[in-house]
Amino acid sequence: MTHKIRAATVDDVPKLHALIESAYRGASARAGWTHEADLLDGQRSDIAMLSESIAAPDRVILVAVDESRLIGCCEVARAADGGAYLGLLTVAPGRQGDGLGTALLVAAERQAQSRFAATRIEMTVIRQRTELIAYYARRGYQPTGEARPFPYGNPRFGVPRRDDLAFVVLEKPLSQSAV
Repeated sequence: MTHKIRAATVDDVPKLHALIESAYRGASARAGWTHEADLLDGQRSDIAMLSESIAAPDRVILVAVDESRLIGCCEVARAADGGAYLGLLTVAPGRQGDGLGTALLVAAERQAQSRFAATRIEMTVIRQRTELIAYYARRGYQPTGEARPFPYGNPRFGVPRRDDLAFVVLEKPLSQSAV
């Protein structure tokens, strides 16, 4: 199937929110190979958060569109010291495993370089998601050795189902060829 990757607009926000929630939380997420449904309840994003990201000059949310359906997204943000941050990589559960995630990663890396002149890109992944960490490692993202705390007590980022969540930091130099 073909798709187009473009920058999200405010008109995309309702569908974007529905896509993210369906891929990360609840029964619908379990249809895909990567989700947080066993680790977190509650929301993964909200309308205000997505609208703020789209409006921010130092961020871009990319969306993958198949005809008129949103089937994937990711966010790229300017970071300190010539870096960029990649987050919110989302692929509709029924489309996981067909290369769309890798296509979004490549597009995000290009955006980091062209929009923000980034020479490296980092992301955080919940440490218990070992299959996802391995996926990113196969695409050039390596652990930095840094861990960051999970924002317990802030339901805007989800309601933890366990008390040992933390993020590992992965980084990739952008001087490498695309993934």
